[in-house]
Amino acid sequence: MKPDVSLDYQFTSSIDQVWNALTDSDTLAKWIWNNDFEPIVGHKFQFKTEPSEWWNGIVDCEVLIVDEPHTLSYTWISAGENTTITWTLKEGSDGTVHLHLDQTGFSEETKSRPGAIEGATSAWTYKGNQLGKVLAEL
Repeated sequence: MKPDVSLDYQFTSSIDQVWNALTDSDTLAKWIWNNDFEPIVGHKFQFKTEPSEWWNGIVDCEVLIVDEPHTLSYTWISAGENTTITWTLKEGSDGTVHLHLDQTGFSEETKSRPGAIEGATSAWTYKGNQLGKVLAEL
């Protein structure tokens, strides 16, 4: 299945630092939202942020894959959508870490709504920039 959102990021931090930023609850809170994440397959957790008039601010998730430090995947259930987030990490020969994000499973209704997938892409681009700032502080 072709990802609905597919983004690439590059960081000069070590692969272990990037993995930690994806899997440590306190660090995740600095660039995504408050959460009770644990990198254990089957663990159910939530991301929580301020609610708005059209969203309760909660994302329900379940960890699907933990292959340290190469792959992390979890469900992302929010606002009537049930999607899957998959992070893939690769270390380049120059030490650069290549982080890839795929988000799959948006409903056909959402995919046909003008701007919906672009909005998700924009949000993950912003979150990736926030991740870069967090990594720069390590």
